[in-house]
Amino acid sequence: MDMVLERPAADRSKARPRADTSITMRVPAQTRELIDTAAATIGKSRTEFVLDSARQHAVDVLLDRRVFNLDELASEAFAHALASPVEPNEALRALMSSKSPWE
Repeated sequence: MDMVLERPAADRSKARPRADTSITMRVPAQTRELIDTAAATIGKSRTEFVLDSARQHAVDVLLDRRVFNLDELASEAFAHALASPVEPNEALRALMSSKSPWE
């Protein structure tokens, strides 16, 4: 089942970031067919679908890194730091103006 639909011409004209590296992988034929069908359903190529899906999952994984295992003393220090925000300083301004890892 190699069902890949062509995307409308209008979608192909959108500017995309230049690709400067590649990822090669082997997958079961059934998985490739599933991906191709899903990609065609939303008007994307297999590559676009896989990259969009992987990118979104990567962002989710990084955002979900919010579980902290702290002992009692560290937990109290952390709670105090949250309750007593620091005054804006150069390091804080730099941090807040930096890009997220997924940007």
